[in-house]
Amino acid sequence: MEKNSIMMTYPETIDYLYHTAPMFQQVGGSAYKEGLETTIELNERLGNPYQAFQTVHVAGTNGKGSVSQMLYAVLREAGYRVGLYTSPHLKDFRERIQVNGIPMPEAAVVEFVERMRPDIETLHPSFFEITTVMAFDWFRHEGVDIAVVEVGMGGRLDCTNVITPLVSVITNISFDHMQFLGDTLPKIAAEKAGIIKPAVPVVVGEYQPETAPTFIARAHETDSPIFFADQRYRCAQHEGRLYEVENLLDGYRFTLQLGMEGDYQQRNLCTALAALDCLTERLSRPLTTMEVRRGLAEARVPGRWQNIATAADPCPIICDTGHNEAGLRFVTAQLARQQYHTLYFILGVVADKDLDHILPLLPREAHYLFTQAQLPRALSAETLAGRARAAGLRGEVVPSIPAALAAARAAANADDLIFVGGSTFTVAEVL
Repeated sequence: MEKNSIMMTYPETIDYLYHTAPMFQQVGGSAYKEGLETTIELNERLGNPYQAFQTVHVAGTNGKGSVSQMLYAVLREAGYRVGLYTSPHLKDFRERIQVNGIPMPEAAVVEFVERMRPDIETLHPSFFEITTVMAFDWFRHEGVDIAVVEVGMGGRLDCTNVITPLVSVITNISFDHMQFLGDTLPKIAAEKAGIIKPAVPVVVGEYQPETAPTFIARAHETDSPIFFADQRYRCAQHEGRLYEVENLLDGYRFTLQLGMEGDYQQRNLCTALAALDCLTERLSRPLTTMEVRRGLAEARVPGRWQNIATAADPCPIICDTGHNEAGLRFVTAQLARQQYHTLYFILGVVADKDLDHILPLLPREAHYLFTQAQLPRALSAETLAGRARAAGLRGEVVPSIPAALAAARAAANADDLIFVGGSTFTVAEVL
């Protein structure tokens, strides 16, 4: 007890978490823990805080962060006290745990870790297990009505999967984290389908022939109503943040504004709308059309097709956290529609990404600045450059992301475009 007699500072607390329970996003597979036993034990020692509020559970390969933010914003607009648990963070750990737009206070993070330190050092939970029970404990403390909880990875064995939500949401299925979730789409879908609970409606963002049978079979097993969002809504067109949406059930078309950009948000918006349809039937007070509209207009996620250029910059600087094959297909398709003379592409990836499928998607005409984030999991800039050159991409090696951004700013003219991407952590360092 003597070593705990002096309270840690907030930076010391975060450092303690990183070193005591290494974060998957930082170091990769060595930080991954499979199974729910430790999570269940931690929750029990806290009196199962997740039972104190209602939840919405959001899984999927891509888009779950955006959909979570949309649901969170609408529920807040409707007057509910709402918690949000997402990962990873871009700037500050506290981004992961929010209540009504306010991140968990630094002092509360410190207090939780100090209080749970004996359990942490006895049970040896993962970083994500600690942060999950921290979120649940904080949401109970803050008296939230409902929390939107984003799955970390997979679903079936993810430590968020102790909750029984009002609605389960699975955005889409594509290849990512295959070393943990499986090497085929049906195998990955089976892991994501693990969040489907008995008699709880599930909304799946996309009807994919390879994965739909898996979801339908699981829903049948659990007697859960299942809905495919792309069979209920479609985006007829969009320009910037303005979307025209068609209800496929009755043909009605309407326009609404979304607080974030990116072509891929068309699918996420339809998923969110279908989830809100299910959710409003299960809430104590149904959501109104105006609450949905106002909430969606306020929904924002940093790092999703975000222009970070200032008045001092020579040209637009777009950053996007898309980092797997499916995510980068949308990003590169949208890049292809932009007008520019030269595209300066700042590219940094993590070491476990499937470059054989990612690199062929990237624009051949761009000038690349191959770089790396400051974390152990990052692929070295030199290795990335070698692989990229073998795939027909040309550019230069820059040892750090700030240096790469500075070099692109110095080289670019007014009719050029700078893009930053390849990894959440690459984007985090420019933000």
